[in-house]
Amino acid sequence: MVWLKLCLLSLFAVSLAWSEDTLSSQQESTLAHTGEPSPSSTDNLSFPWSRLRLPRYIIPRHYHLLLHPNLTSLSFTGSVQIQIDVQNNTNWVVVHSKGLQISKATILDQNLAHLSDKVLPVLHHPSHEQIGIFSPRVLISGQKYFLYIEFAADFAEGFYGFYKSTYTTTAGETRTLASTHFEPTSARMAFPCFDEPTFKANFSVRIRRTPEYISLSNMPVVKLSDGLLEDHFAPSVQMSTYLVAFVVCDFKSVTAKTSSGVQVSIYAAPEKISQAYYALEVGVKMLDFYDEYFNIPYPLPKQDLIAIPDFQSGAMENWGLTTYRETSLLFDPVTSSVSHKLWVTMVIGHELAHQWFGNLVTMEWWNDIWLNEGFARYMEYISVEATYPEFKVEEYLLNTCFAAVGLDSLNSSRPISSPAENPTQIEEMFDTVSYDKGACVLHMLRHFLTDNVFQTGIVRYLRKYSYRNAQNQDLWDSLTTVRSPNNTNREHLNLTAMMNTWTLQKGVPLVTVTRKGSRLLLRQDRFLRTVMPSDPDYLWHIPLTYKTDASGAVHRHLMMSQTDSIHIGEEVSWVKVNTDMTGYYVVHYADGGWDTITKLLRENHTALSYKDRTHLIHNAIQLVSAGHLPLNQALDLLGYFPRETHTVPLLQGLNYLEAIYHMIEKRDEIALKHNFRAYILQFFRAVIDEQTWSDSGSVSERRLRSEVLSLACHLDDPRCVERARQHFRDWLQSNKTLNLPTDVATTVYSVGAREDDGWASLLDTYKTSLSEAQKDNILFALTCSRDTNKLQRLLELGLEGDVIRSQDLSHVVMFVARNPQGHHLAWDFVKKNWDHLVQKGSVRFSVELFFESIKEQASQLRATQIALDNLKKNVRWVQRNLGVLRSFLSDQMK
Repeated sequence: MVWLKLCLLSLFAVSLAWSEDTLSSQQESTLAHTGEPSPSSTDNLSFPWSRLRLPRYIIPRHYHLLLHPNLTSLSFTGSVQIQIDVQNNTNWVVVHSKGLQISKATILDQNLAHLSDKVLPVLHHPSHEQIGIFSPRVLISGQKYFLYIEFAADFAEGFYGFYKSTYTTTAGETRTLASTHFEPTSARMAFPCFDEPTFKANFSVRIRRTPEYISLSNMPVVKLSDGLLEDHFAPSVQMSTYLVAFVVCDFKSVTAKTSSGVQVSIYAAPEKISQAYYALEVGVKMLDFYDEYFNIPYPLPKQDLIAIPDFQSGAMENWGLTTYRETSLLFDPVTSSVSHKLWVTMVIGHELAHQWFGNLVTMEWWNDIWLNEGFARYMEYISVEATYPEFKVEEYLLNTCFAAVGLDSLNSSRPISSPAENPTQIEEMFDTVSYDKGACVLHMLRHFLTDNVFQTGIVRYLRKYSYRNAQNQDLWDSLTTVRSPNNTNREHLNLTAMMNTWTLQKGVPLVTVTRKGSRLLLRQDRFLRTVMPSDPDYLWHIPLTYKTDASGAVHRHLMMSQTDSIHIGEEVSWVKVNTDMTGYYVVHYADGGWDTITKLLRENHTALSYKDRTHLIHNAIQLVSAGHLPLNQALDLLGYFPRETHTVPLLQGLNYLEAIYHMIEKRDEIALKHNFRAYILQFFRAVIDEQTWSDSGSVSERRLRSEVLSLACHLDDPRCVERARQHFRDWLQSNKTLNLPTDVATTVYSVGAREDDGWASLLDTYKTSLSEAQKDNILFALTCSRDTNKLQRLLELGLEGDVIRSQDLSHVVMFVARNPQGHHLAWDFVKKNWDHLVQKGSVRFSVELFFESIKEQASQLRATQIALDNLKKNVRWVQRNLGVLRSFLSDQMK
């Protein structure tokens, strides 16, 4: 989430969703019955299947699912009848099931006659989350059968499967609801199923409930029964199990229709329904946009968007019933900032893009989840740029690609398309590589092929594979068949070979540029910020772009070898490679090239676009981290900033200096901290002083205001702190009814939280506020206290899960860790409560030194290596640059 960037230098996320060991297919032998007892004797049977993935010879066609949740006992019962096609003779049906008590299983023939007069034996394989149902009569290839299972379970702990959520009314009453989150492998926690993306089927859902609740599912209700209410939902289109969803709640809704007649509804807790109107506007606009852009009508009659009070991720794209964190869907004009408004818009754009990318066409297996998530992340920018141009989202795409480069330049990165078999590996695929790198590679491909070719190709892809599954190759084939006016020799282009270099190998290229007379000499290597002693050779097909002072045109060159050269002419005085950062690679200007760039920025920075200036700042930052560029040279590059007026490069430089400061303030270097603080405040003095404490200006200007004033007050700038204190006093004196400017509310709260009375008052407001945006601002402010007792209390409140919801505990830990007075507290808290935190399954934590004590759990996790890589990278940065920084600041002070 966007606010988590504040703690990237403190902690790096590790997910411990599962930790079971799995056997290789060569090691496995037939597995004896273990786990839950089956309804009848199974002494002579052993589990028939040894692999993690289900056999391919039984195909589900249609699920008839009945669920009866009990929101008092916090449990549910149900039954499922699955129409199956048998493709090989067999006595066994193997399906997924996790934590379900199976009370009955039978198999019926196509005439609905039972194959046996006895309840069939059910065997369990808990570590593979599978059950096997034995039929005494052979199931014949080519025949249709019906598998019928009755089951029961408690609502799941945590945020996956069919789980409980609650909210509290202003009167203090706690209300309970039940919701689902199945992606990637948790549908099996709600009903027995073929829980793999290729097993697409239709779903007919029935839900029993009491009159005070409503029920929602993917499709509209078509029938209500009498007595105990039983909602019958229309049969769904063909879809994967992870997209099935149902909610039982007492929410209210607001509704509108798209131009094609699709009903869009926003559901929220009754006292928050007034915050749903902006999401309704966005939902209608986005569906209309995607209908036109993809030229494929949205295939369902309705699209519900619902704000779930307890929700771990940002949102989930269940077809026709997308679920959201409250902060990702609800918008309160009084307390929500413009950044929060953009966040809501982007998240809705992402989830509705999934209705085509992911739902209509689904990746064949989780190794290619980027085909879902990379596309949805990229479509956020395309859709918001078209529907809300005032947000200028092209400015934010740069940050997405910067984040991808940051992770991809570690040795612990992975290819976009990576093997993933067990649930742990599958869960780890939902990361920066799939989302951000996937989006940035698509952005590069779109610019290489041209907008029209790209759009035509992906529409062809969506049409060809509708209601089916696809792989990388299917996308490249769909794009290759379209001619591009941008590349005269495109008939000789092997798009598959080119894109395989981006999706099947990890890492980001470093293109080193050296000027030799009229030629530009190029070399590509893998860009690494961590040491790798025996790095194999890496080679990408890089669509290079560049500009010079001799021409306003963007020049293009496809670099397919380790070294290359381009003729640019003797008259060229400067060259900027990777125009507007449309390409996914880092550029290093060797042999005095950075001096030329620095001189250009000082003398005529507007010769380059704001994107190019931002890209240069980012590249310099990355090259310092990797040891290719001295820190003082990167700081010299920022020397033109007094003339910079665009918010995006200003923010990039500001964030860089802030990141360095956060590293320094955790060290016992009082003089260095003081000098660097004075340098930043002096360097940005004019920018700080021109900020108003209001909500005026463009989205970009408001974003700059928020971040500049936040840093200034964190650095104890007297004018900033006094202004924030006055706003906070005014807010308290109004009995908290004063509407603070949303752009500066977090800064005002953070300064107010430094005093005991202010901290206590903010905590009281946090407990009662109906605005999740305001609560997020207050929670961050509370963690800015310099009182370690208060920080410890916040950690304990997060662990208890009442005042601070369990879903927000990871935020509390990372915010406390960011605080110089709190980083040891956060670390000790994680170590002390590790087992409990993992058991809850509700948090993703960062650990840097704790892995030794949890070797068995951590050794399988790639995220472990990411955290260690980041730790080593930061240590080397300090060793390499701290002395340089001291000298630079000393010169500046003189």
